[in-house]
Amino acid sequence: MSDTTASGPQPQLKKNLSLPTAISVVVGSVIGAGVFFKPYAIYQATGGAPGMGMLAWVLGGLMSIFGALTFAEVAVMIPRTGGMVAYLSEAFDRRVGFLAGWMQIVIFYPAYLAGYGVKVGEELGALLGAQFAMPIAIGTIIAIVAANVLGSRTASVVQVVSTACKLVPLFILMVFGFVLGGGGNPVVSPLVGPGASIGGALGSTLLAVLFAFEGWTNVGAISGELRNPARDLPRAIVGGVSIIMAVYLLINLAYLWVIPADQLMNLPSPAAAVAEKLFGPAGGALIHAGIIISVIGAANGFLMSGSRVAYLLADERMIPGAGSLSRLNGRQVPANSIILVGFLACLYSMLGQFDLLTNLGTFSCWVFYTLTFAAVVRLRRTRPEARRDYRVPLYPVVPALAIASGAYVIVSQIFLSGIGATLMALAGVAITLAGLPVYALVRRNKR
Repeated sequence: MSDTTASGPQPQLKKNLSLPTAISVVVGSVIGAGVFFKPYAIYQATGGAPGMGMLAWVLGGLMSIFGALTFAEVAVMIPRTGGMVAYLSEAFDRRVGFLAGWMQIVIFYPAYLAGYGVKVGEELGALLGAQFAMPIAIGTIIAIVAANVLGSRTASVVQVVSTACKLVPLFILMVFGFVLGGGGNPVVSPLVGPGASIGGALGSTLLAVLFAFEGWTNVGAISGELRNPARDLPRAIVGGVSIIMAVYLLINLAYLWVIPADQLMNLPSPAAAVAEKLFGPAGGALIHAGIIISVIGAANGFLMSGSRVAYLLADERMIPGAGSLSRLNGRQVPANSIILVGFLACLYSMLGQFDLLTNLGTFSCWVFYTLTFAAVVRLRRTRPEARRDYRVPLYPVVPALAIASGAYVIVSQIFLSGIGATLMALAGVAITLAGLPVYALVRRNKR
């Protein structure tokens, strides 16, 4: 598959990004709402014990580093719009690439957007003392859809404001958690509490942690603008994810400094609970509001990305309704694709469970991340002559570790983490495979 067109070579991106800029892109793309809420799910999985939870933040960071280092090779080698759709189509088969795009449109982005909407409903309801979580969740999603339909500039303002509101609470909780917290709670032991198995707890905690690390797939997008991608891309990945891992470890240590793990497991909004204990009701409410705005920003980012995936697949006539979904409105944004992702998110939000929705999205995407890691190995064999401006370091060790990490996430959810996790994983697989008859229909219509 060629990247040139009949009109001649395309304009090239300027190679003017430095290493510090690349690291900041990685950090800014990854740090999101998961660190504010996932400790609740993590310590429930460990039975109220802190050790496995803290270990999972380290292992999740290492898995993200191995994954990003591997993912970046195929992203740089195949620098085409579409991401995993293009990579997997090239390495395996068009059906595999299509299923990656289908999964992102009907599961990954809507499930994450719905999960964030549910969390806004829960948090805003708690802050206002109102019991209208579901209407607030759906109303939040509709409001974000409306902002995106109005144009990219409106959506960008939401993103900038929410990013600031994301970093401020993190910094405040880290600093004052250590200064004002008691510090007498256990941090590294025991690994798991009574009734929890190490294998099952590890699988569940990793899925929660990987949600918080989501975003490292963006590293390939900046490779074309790095001055020296072969040297700087792995440094940006390792440096960026290492900074994120340090932040996550510090903030979770600060949580434990204030509230023990066996109490955090019963607090669906641990960050807000820690803030209230540190600063009282008024200060806690202020931090709480900042976290809510941060969640809205994360939801906005996923809607922006998800709608563009739907638009790109529609533009290539790869999904039903392509004519409508590939149309831009007067503001030059794919309004129908935005509405599609938002509509699916509203449907998902009726489940009303943040952890279930985000786990479904994380599991489904890691199936295709693992296939993308395998694609690097396959393309090394089938296309050894291809130009590779970046090669994954320590090949084949790093790709093998990435593939093994992804395989563990998949296997642990299906077999080791309880009936709820198994049903969630099988539902994700079933919804993904439902794309096969859709693919056949689209191909037949093309012919």
